[in-house]
Amino acid sequence: MNIRKLLLTAASAAVVAAPLLAAPIVAKAEQFIPLLVYRTGPYAPSGIPLANGFVDYFELINARDGGVNGVKISWEECETSYNNDRGVECYERLKKQGATGASLVNPYSTGITYALIERATADKIPVFSMGYGRADATIGSVFPYVFTAPATYWAGADAIIQYIQAQEKGSLKGKKIALVYHDSAYGKEPIATLQALGKQEGYSLNLFPVAHPGLEQKATWLQIGRQLRPDWVIMWGWGVMNATAIKEAAAVGFPMEKFIGIWWSGSEADVKPAGAAAKGYKSAQFTGTGTGAPIHAQIREQLYAKNMGIGKDTFGEVLYNRGLVNAAIAVEAIRTAQGKFGNKPLTGEQVQWGFENLNMTQEVIDKLGLTGLMSPIKLSCNDHEGGGAVVIQQWDGKNWNYVSDFINPRREMLTKMYEASAMQYAKEKNITPRDCKM
Repeated sequence: MNIRKLLLTAASAAVVAAPLLAAPIVAKAEQFIPLLVYRTGPYAPSGIPLANGFVDYFELINARDGGVNGVKISWEECETSYNNDRGVECYERLKKQGATGASLVNPYSTGITYALIERATADKIPVFSMGYGRADATIGSVFPYVFTAPATYWAGADAIIQYIQAQEKGSLKGKKIALVYHDSAYGKEPIATLQALGKQEGYSLNLFPVAHPGLEQKATWLQIGRQLRPDWVIMWGWGVMNATAIKEAAAVGFPMEKFIGIWWSGSEADVKPAGAAAKGYKSAQFTGTGTGAPIHAQIREQLYAKNMGIGKDTFGEVLYNRGLVNAAIAVEAIRTAQGKFGNKPLTGEQVQWGFENLNMTQEVIDKLGLTGLMSPIKLSCNDHEGGGAVVIQQWDGKNWNYVSDFINPRREMLTKMYEASAMQYAKEKNITPRDCKM
């Protein structure tokens, strides 16, 4: 059976004011995956399509395939409202559900990810932080239960700089770049990478933190647009901060085609509220746009045509598609683990093995109906990122369109940074790194 808690209206939010929901009974023969969601709160416009993508994919796997090699997926949503404490409470309540406990967890919050790393590692439950969380958790010898595929914030920062460099005919020497960022662990993640690249490529980096929730930015953009006058602006924003930034940038006349957000600043929820001002704005992305992939046709036929599924209102949006891809990677990690441990509900420890041996080639991606929605990834004991590529998209006023080829982050450089940071973490936490050469 498919277990979900759908908090879609303010009325329902009032009814479930308590942070936790009553736990339903999960069928013993099913693979349980807890879903930490935020359908309510200040970030709900982003959280709803993400959660819808997850649920539609799991329902499709059960309806179309009868589960993963005959093992159906069950899940329960727990509302975090993007709050760290609630996220931890949800994890603690759901981690022992099902026949074998939670097989993995998707925190969908950098703050919650940070809070769960030590807990989940002790519980032997994989944390899949797809495109968010700690970038240095890519190093599996130090972070055996955290996975960052297909790209980290540091990889995203490098890809954006590569794109800007290409627009500047190969040289950034003497250029000024501003970083407008959410003043949180999430927003600060790319700073060290952008500073290191600045020294390497010759540009200056100017930092502009924005306090939560991000509605007050007028002074920031007056400083950017009338005093600093940067060549490019990069944004690490979230929620209402993004649309506010776009409006304020337009108000001071900053050209949208030179304004690029990270992938959490590049969804329909970020540009539509800004109206015409958003036309020309760009963002990095690692999943495809639109509804043209084979998986979309399958969802229409197998779910929506049969009165199943929940994502019609957000179908094909950037974050809906990201939820689909995230769920697909999780399912393939389970499928990979089944190849070793058998077609049965698996433990978190077994699914961790599945992640570390995951190889999603283009052939696999095509077979899953995900053509155009993701690039190939291959994980290993020490590489939990997997080599995913990044693309730059641009808003034309109605749709997102690719304006670059897929960009491969410079991972030789990034891996050295990941390792240095991870080893420092290991030293602070008194962790002996695993030997991944065995």
